[in-house]
Formats: sequence, C-alpha cells, structure tokens
Amino acid sequence: MSDPVWAIAIHGGSGPSYKDDYSDVSSSMKKILEAARRDLRKGASALDVVQEAVHELEDSGLHIAGRGSSPNTKGKWEQDAAIMDGSNRRAGAVAAIQGYKNPVDCARAVMKHSQHILLSGKGAEKFLKKRDLKTIGNPHGYYRPIISDASYDDGTHGTVGAVALDSEGRLASATSTGGLTNKPPGRISDSAQIGSGTWADERVAVSCTGQGEYFMRVNAASDVSARIRYTRSDLENATACVLEEISLLGGQGGLIAIDRLGRVAMPFNTSIMKRGFATWRDEFDVKVF
Repeated sequence: MSDPVWAIAIHGGSGPSYKDDYSDVSSSMKKILEAARRDLRKGASALDVVQEAVHELEDSGLHIAGRGSSPNTKGKWEQDAAIMDGSNRRAGAVAAIQGYKNPVDCARAVMKHSQHILLSGKGAEKFLKKRDLKTIGNPHGYYRPIISDASYDDGTHGTVGAVALDSEGRLASATSTGGLTNKPPGRISDSAQIGSGTWADERVAVSCTGQGEYFMRVNAASDVSARIRYTRSDLENATACVLEEISLLGGQGGLIAIDRLGRVAMPFNTSIMKRGFATWRDEFDVKVF
C-alpha cells in the first residue's frame, strides 16, 4: 500500500532584501515546517495545520506580520488575516483589527462562529471579544517591528502564509499580514480578501504575498484555480501566468500553491521570498533568495 499523499508550504513574505543574514528566519521556518510535517504524517487536517503554521509565523517576530509588524502612519498596529477550507469553501477573514495577538486565529473564529466571511475594524473587534482569543494590552511593549527605520517609505511587504494538502485529500490556505510599512490607517490588504490573497478549493490552495493592490486587481489567488480548471493548465504554469499578469501591471510579489496531487509551486519576482515546503516524498527545503 502506498504512503498517503500530503504536502505543506509556507512563506514569510517577499520584497526587497532588508538585511544580509537570514539564518534566524531559515531556522525558524524549518522548525515550523518540521512540526507541520509531523502533524500531517499523523493525519491532521490541512485546515488545522495551516492555521498553526501561520500562528507560529506570527509569533516568531521575524516577519512583517504578527509580532514583527510595523505600525501605520498614525502609530497603530492594524492586522489582516484569512483562512479557507478547500473541502467546502468555507472561509473567515479579519481586516484592520487591533489588539489581537494572532490574526489567523481571529479569522478562524469568524469562519467558525459567524455567518459572514470578512469582518473589519471595530465591528470585528466587538465580535472577537466574545471568543477565547489572546489579546495585546500594551502594543508598544509587544510588537518588535523588523523594519523600524522611518526611511523605509517604499511600502516594504512581509506577509506570512501557509497552504497544505492532507492525507484525506483536503486542501487549505491561510494568510496573515501587518500590511505595507508606512501604510495609511484603514488600508486593507489582499491577504484578508478571499480570492485575491487567499484561496482554497478542491483543486488548489494558494497564499499570496507582495504589493496587495496588484494582487487584488488580478484576483490572483483564485485565478490560479481558474486557470487549472478552464485551461487545464498544470500548477507551475498557472502560477507563473498569474505572477506574469501582476508583473505586467508593474506589481511585485510571489505566492505559494499546492494542488490536489501534492505538487508545489512558489514563484516570485522580487529580490527575496522567504519560503519552504515539505512533502510525503521526504522533500524538505527552505530558501530566502
């Protein structure tokens, strides 16, 4: 009997290189991948695995998401996140929320406890108060921006995400971000928008990173699935074509994707993309450049 097919991919954002040594990032991502691999081997669901992986990426403080996020131009930390279950296309998302440690857990709460998909700002925060979620009492004491230099006005981006296929053939995706550096208050990323930055169905799971406005303009994440469905494209070609659309508009970024056969694609057009994957074939790799 052949081994069950499963796969996991994670990313820590794409963009310009902001330091010379990323060994701490690589080490952290390897640990997160190892834990996800272990859980998938034990039969964990793709949905639980992507949530946990993104939760850990948020906590690491090594990305412009979760603890490593930068404040907006008013000195406030606003976070976006989304999660999607490809087996039934249920999804949850939050946008421009403040005061919660793990936005991905907030997105899962919206999916589980709400009839809606996307809640934002004060309305989302009011809804989330009823859930058992970790909050941040002192934002200035908790957050440790990986980019704190005010001279970074280029909108550096560092979204985190995960996609997975489990041994039952279910696909799932999750994405979380602190948004662009020096963003205006109320700016919402593609990460929180189902179809643009996050997508999962019976064909593919996708998580995007980069200049979100461009990913929104091409509906990047779900377009990967559409290309597979309507043109019978394979995963590598579908993801490359979507990224080419973004490039032609002048946008930068990347994405990670896994299809129902366990194939992985991680294209990007930026200087770096922190990324890694593991599969049932004993494949395991983490790269930055």
